[in-house]
Amino acid sequence: MFNKRIKIKELLATEPQEQQVTVMGWVRTFRNNQFVALNDGSTNNNLQVVMELGKYDESFLKRITTSASLKVTGTLVESLGKGQKVEVKATEVEILGDSDAEAYPLQPKKHSLEFLREKAHLRFRTNTFSSVFRVRHSLAFAVHKFFNEKGFFYLHTPIITASDAEGAGEMFRVSTLPFDNPPRKEDGSIDFADDFFGRATNLTVSGQLEGELGATGLGDIYTFGPTFRAENSNTARHLAEFWMIEPEMAFCDLEDNANLAEEFIQYIIRYVMENNADDLEFLRQRLLEEEKAKPQTERSELDLIQKLQFVVDNKFERITYTEAIDILLQSNHYKKKKFQYDVKWGIDMQSEHERYLVEKHFKKPVIVTNYPAAIKAFYMRQDEGCEPGKETVAAMDILAPGIGEIVGGSQREERYDKLTERMKAMHVPADELWWYLDTRRFGTVPHAGFGLGFERMVQFVTGMGNIRDVIPFPRTPKNAEF
Repeated sequence: MFNKRIKIKELLATEPQEQQVTVMGWVRTFRNNQFVALNDGSTNNNLQVVMELGKYDESFLKRITTSASLKVTGTLVESLGKGQKVEVKATEVEILGDSDAEAYPLQPKKHSLEFLREKAHLRFRTNTFSSVFRVRHSLAFAVHKFFNEKGFFYLHTPIITASDAEGAGEMFRVSTLPFDNPPRKEDGSIDFADDFFGRATNLTVSGQLEGELGATGLGDIYTFGPTFRAENSNTARHLAEFWMIEPEMAFCDLEDNANLAEEFIQYIIRYVMENNADDLEFLRQRLLEEEKAKPQTERSELDLIQKLQFVVDNKFERITYTEAIDILLQSNHYKKKKFQYDVKWGIDMQSEHERYLVEKHFKKPVIVTNYPAAIKAFYMRQDEGCEPGKETVAAMDILAPGIGEIVGGSQREERYDKLTERMKAMHVPADELWWYLDTRRFGTVPHAGFGLGFERMVQFVTGMGNIRDVIPFPRTPKNAEF
């Protein structure tokens, strides 16, 4: 029976008392027709299986190749070799699945991350990616644990939507209309009245607007689901399909929002540090090896674990957007024209600006608040007492080392007249968002929320340089393999 197996991670922590055990996994290496390094994905550490010499015939031994799967029954004993505390002295070995050694693409050698992306169906079997995806699991679990402990309710917001929360327009259309001959109106435009939903619909870019509806009845909610952007961006920071965590809190202002986001980030990182120490240590060593190829000036001052510890132990710096721009304008980096993009009040700060603030100036995560209204979404609360031409909104971004923006949020505009005025100015159709406006008409309350791109958080915690390496099957322009 398969359910009697013990996971290798558990076995490696077990005191050997000559007990009978059954273990299953994939062969990492097989040497001297006797020693099998077996791995089942529960840890990067392999279990040594010792096979009795002369017990198995040659044809059977030849089938024990890299990535063949085995079921081993034997005795757990103290290991005589170096590097492991226990090993299994096999009494029975069964080959569950053969692996053609010549055809198997992942040979026991170092492979580039680009090559492994092409083999994403097999990359889970490598140490790097098994560590990354165990960390990803722990982060996801910690997200639910944090919000549950805070009394938040998990809300499933729609994946198919007729609204564009961000106003970006880069959305994937959902339609059952025939591509070659869709019904058209008199003016030649497509008539979506005949479509499945009777109107134009898309894959969601955010669960925020629906999340606000939940918060105005349930108090505190969070969403954690897939979101989609049809942005033709082939960078190490962008995906077409990614996961977002979006809490919304009634009776909450911008400061409450920033406090929660900071506590949340520190909590989930702390959880991983406590539960994935081996994986983080492996990823730390991997990064140190990678950095040896860089000039000394480009190497990180802190290693991966030190960086995470620093984030967990320190209060985040808090500055306004105006203060951030002043810091950038006063910097030697700006004066020596080292920024690729210009710096002036009113710009949407680029990643290079954000990373300068975090990595060079403050050397810690930074929360930037009160951004210019002109570069932010219609739903953000307008600040009072702004000088003409320098109107700001109660927005906040959290900037992290190595990545830049990791969280974006705001206090939402709860005042009906201010919200409708802003929607009109930004050409957001009020008739399509009547349900959103109703929450301002019937018992409106101050409320706030933020969005955290889950893959960027996984990137930050694992130290992986490309966002495609922290999601199992990346969806990017011209790429929907697997």
